[in-house]
Amino acid sequence: MPPVVPPFLVGLIVAPLAKRLLKPLVGGVVKASVGIAMEVKKAAHEAGENIHDLAAEVAADVVAAQIAASDTESHSVPGQHTTGAGAKGDRRSPKIRATAENVAGKTL
Repeated sequence: MPPVVPPFLVGLIVAPLAKRLLKPLVGGVVKASVGIAMEVKKAAHEAGENIHDLAAEVAADVVAAQIAASDTESHSVPGQHTTGAGAKGDRRSPKIRATAENVAGKTL
């Protein structure tokens, strides 16, 4: 009959060995996961900045197009008569001022 070793003796011998082997492994896993989390956070921040920059460019283009459209409407066409400020068919769009809030995509 083989000798019987109580399980707690096996635990007493294996525990320090497991601690020596698993501690660096777990530390490496934690270090890698924190590094990945920091890289993801940095990438998300850069993507957000790019989206805000794109939104600001589009808003500036829209404001410029509206200003250009209102400038072309204010010039009279030869052969066309205007009868006053409140004439029927007078379709003026309100002038839009380019402010920092409008250009950045933040409307009031």
